[in-house]
Amino acid sequence: MPHATTRDDVRIYFEEAGQGTPIIFLHEFAADYTNWEPQMRYFSRGHRCITYSARGYTPSDVPDGEVYTHEHFYTDALAVLDHLKIERAHLVGLSMGAYSSLQIGLNAPQRALSMTLAGVGSGSEIENLDNWRKQCRANAEQFETLGSTEVAKATREAPSRIPFLVKDPRGHADFYAALARHDAKGSANTMRGFQGGRPSIYTMSDAIRGVTTPALIICGDEDDPCVGPSLFLKKHLPAAGLAMFPKSGHVLNLEEPALFNETVERFATLVEAGRWPVRDPRSVPVN
Repeated sequence: MPHATTRDDVRIYFEEAGQGTPIIFLHEFAADYTNWEPQMRYFSRGHRCITYSARGYTPSDVPDGEVYTHEHFYTDALAVLDHLKIERAHLVGLSMGAYSSLQIGLNAPQRALSMTLAGVGSGSEIENLDNWRKQCRANAEQFETLGSTEVAKATREAPSRIPFLVKDPRGHADFYAALARHDAKGSANTMRGFQGGRPSIYTMSDAIRGVTTPALIICGDEDDPCVGPSLFLKKHLPAAGLAMFPKSGHVLNLEEPALFNETVERFATLVEAGRWPVRDPRSVPVN
């Protein structure tokens, strides 16, 4: 199996297809490398595409210990690029993967040709942050005590997941059948360490204003936890555009694959042509 090795010796499974300018896909909490298949098939016609499973998601390693912080996750993506000797790539992330893509933009901007931040920022509301982290700890315990199958049954009925069910019951069922097969220990560790420990994006406004990497923010208008953070990023990222998908929830790349692919393709094409400008600094909000 192809794998990259991280700086703390965790093996990260990846797959690649196609040739051209690289694109790396970073998955959400409820997904793994397989959930980018519609994008791998589409974009590999003209790009070198990479998808991988994050630590804690088989067939990548499921390490023990407190090694599931947001720093581990974004540097793992860089480890995959390093292994493949890719200096810069388009980053396409959903939810957890979007947060990691943003962290690369903040901490290693020289590695990012662009950032697509889809379904980004849930759990960021400052006034609800303590409750969010408490819920993440409770969810982690559920993975440990009930297992992935039972947790998947509850997750699939979350409000931001219902639009996927309504539009594509078959795809929705496949998605949550895959979640039910996730390693429970890995999911618990990720929920506790990454989901429950990452800083709110609302606390990073000063750093975000300094990121000039071209950015595309995509949000479903029925993904309530991500609407506010998406608007915040549009307001503060100097080179950001915002696409709002109507009557759409959280799993945007699978719920609306054609629209997602078309939107990201147009963005990447403009970036590669040097036609995605940075706003005049005088127009970027201070607060």
